[in-house]
Amino acid sequence: MSPRAWRPAAVLFVLVLLVAGLLALSLGVGSTGFQLVTHLFDDPLAGQIVLDIRLPRSLGALAAGALLGLAGAVAQGLFRNPLADPYLLGSASGASLGVAFALVWLGQRPLNLLLSSDWLMRLGLTGAAFVGAVGAVLLTLALARGVQQTLRLLLAGVIVGVVLGAITSLLLLRVPEIMQPMQAFMLGNTGFVGWTSASLMGVVWCLCALVALGAARGLDGLSLGEATALSLGLPLGVLRAVLVAVLALATGTAVAQTGLIAFVGLAAPHLVRGLVKTGHAWQLLLASLTGGCLLMLADVLARGLTAPQELPVGALTAVLGGSYLLWLMHRRGSLGGGA
Repeated sequence: MSPRAWRPAAVLFVLVLLVAGLLALSLGVGSTGFQLVTHLFDDPLAGQIVLDIRLPRSLGALAAGALLGLAGAVAQGLFRNPLADPYLLGSASGASLGVAFALVWLGQRPLNLLLSSDWLMRLGLTGAAFVGAVGAVLLTLALARGVQQTLRLLLAGVIVGVVLGAITSLLLLRVPEIMQPMQAFMLGNTGFVGWTSASLMGVVWCLCALVALGAARGLDGLSLGEATALSLGLPLGVLRAVLVAVLALATGTAVAQTGLIAFVGLAAPHLVRGLVKTGHAWQLLLASLTGGCLLMLADVLARGLTAPQELPVGALTAVLGGSYLLWLMHRRGSLGGGA
């Protein structure tokens, strides 16, 4: 077997080991620091905390990171741009606006609703974020007049993101009482992901991954250019529509459950391409696992660095992802600006 054939499988194996290791590590990290998981089950109360709080939170971080990694790989393949990220079609701005409207409608004051244990409140905010994210993507599609022109779609997404972000800012100025919960949403939070949220994200990831893997050969053809893809007989209109649907569903679900998590969807595909050169089928799968590892690592650091207090997980992913991309730019610049 040639190195080109076995290297993606080797990377996959390493990523699975990393997921298992990070899962074991995350189960032992709490407000009092780190403890071995086996010791925690000596105490019934500690064992319940692990099973009912830490385990779903860790699996939820894995699922959210996997959704963002998958969406990032889809976006970069669809737009043939390594700087494309899952929020490119305005979903982040739409989700933020949806949450802001929900907070105003609920009429709550300085209480941090995003950290509330009231499941009905959480459900309302989660639904608002998802509806806002998907609504923004639909608005982008309407402005772009469909998915036929990639450049038009990209520009429409940028415009929608800017406009919806401006509306959210005006709403925050109008109702300053919602700034605290909005800040929690915009910085990202995995602290209150329970079994329901983790299960939902896992099911959505399975659905999106199956559809994306089915379109992987189309992405391979699209990477050669639209003219080449057309000459190969690829139905570009249907392909773009399917990929945009995957992008919207994966991003909207992750954002609705964890808030805005920066750089995971952008950095994960970059890391994969730096490790192995392969087709989009492998890239999609490996980028998902890489995104899950990144968010799990950020979640562990968020809990452990300043325990018993927690850092915003989205801020940590921005630091980790941004540092990696800066290092990558410096490295490529020192090598003569190669791509």
